[in-house]
Amino acid sequence: MSDAVADAFRPLAERMRPRSLDEFFGQRHLIGSGKPLRIAIEHDQLHSMVLWGPPGTGKTTLARLIANNAGAEFVALSAVLAGVRDVRATVEIAQQRHQVENRQTLLFVDEVHRFNKGQQDAFLPFVEDGTLLFIGATTENPSFELNNALLSRTRTYVLKSLDTDELVDIQKQALADAERGLGDSKITITAEQLVTLAETADGDARRCLTMLELAVELAADNNDQVSDELINNVIVGSIRRFDKGGEAFYDQISALHKSVRGSSPDAALYWLTRMLDGGCDPMYIARRVVRMASEDIGNADPRALTLALNAWDVQDRLGSPEGELAIAQAVVYLACAAKSNAVYSAWNAAREDIRSKGSLEVPIHLRNAPTRLMKELGYGKAYRYAHDEPEAYAAGEDYFPEGMEQTRYYFPVDRGLEIKIREKLAHLRTLDRQHKSG
Repeated sequence: MSDAVADAFRPLAERMRPRSLDEFFGQRHLIGSGKPLRIAIEHDQLHSMVLWGPPGTGKTTLARLIANNAGAEFVALSAVLAGVRDVRATVEIAQQRHQVENRQTLLFVDEVHRFNKGQQDAFLPFVEDGTLLFIGATTENPSFELNNALLSRTRTYVLKSLDTDELVDIQKQALADAERGLGDSKITITAEQLVTLAETADGDARRCLTMLELAVELAADNNDQVSDELINNVIVGSIRRFDKGGEAFYDQISALHKSVRGSSPDAALYWLTRMLDGGCDPMYIARRVVRMASEDIGNADPRALTLALNAWDVQDRLGSPEGELAIAQAVVYLACAAKSNAVYSAWNAAREDIRSKGSLEVPIHLRNAPTRLMKELGYGKAYRYAHDEPEAYAAGEDYFPEGMEQTRYYFPVDRGLEIKIREKLAHLRTLDRQHKSG
């Protein structure tokens, strides 16, 4: 099979892979003129590294360019498929190559976060002794997914999503390149349509070129004209980048939670819609909204918890899109509601006391006495029934374990219903003081 025929079967994104740093789009903060990584590459002062960034931002391409520039053998492994045996086999070949050809091997491990600790440790000695120049690529936060031994021997570079202008330029390059791209096609595509594809690609160059290639193929059956309807057909079902379980997932739910806490209904709606648009399970969001109601609104507005539970129930009963609208209603209400983390703080303080003070016994006067023996032992003796006391309050009574000081965990805030709760508790403490002094 000739090279030309073989190229015809390769995806456009693969054919258009940059051959030099000058053809590389994006990541100007890393490989722009005068930047440290570019200087290191151009002066052959290479080091092992981890490239961390979203899909389609050029991690694999950058690793290939580094290998080519250094005259090193590029060996790629996928952490999804490879194991320790594959790493060892690569090391043996790299050692032979170094001895016979005096040539270095660049080991590129895609999705390196999928390697467990044992697999990561397998190539550490050979990174240290220079047998391998190691480059790992990951979409996950390396500080969470890679062990410290590997991180200490590499430098982490953060790659950013490509912006719309960069993705449009990448498409124009592909349309103009007759050798590797679509330059020999006769299709007509407007600037607005290129922008639409770029925006839909959501920072992912590979995805953008894949959609462009599909649009061109479909246009060939439509008199070489790319219509808006055709573009809509290409992008239908396309979702924004959302890694279910990865860092992007937790970043976005964090942004939603903090927008609610910060009383910003518009930002909260944005992040809610962003997550749903990206394919997040609405039931997961519904559960998290219930958490927000207790953690950040609490007794300042108890209706928030009820509304959150109702939204969860609607999603469970009706599904989408009706349930999603109910979740949106709850999110907006929570964002606008009076805020209090008093219960959340009290809960954490009480848990800390339980951990530090151990299993203190229930005082005798608070114990139940369902049997004669328990009554004879004094269970429940001297208990004061609050409903028989003035204001239905047993002033001065101690409900904590013996030997433990009475402790305040709950401090209602001066917002919402907790204003009334705070006033009520202050009144009860006054009754306690009067009882003790009397």
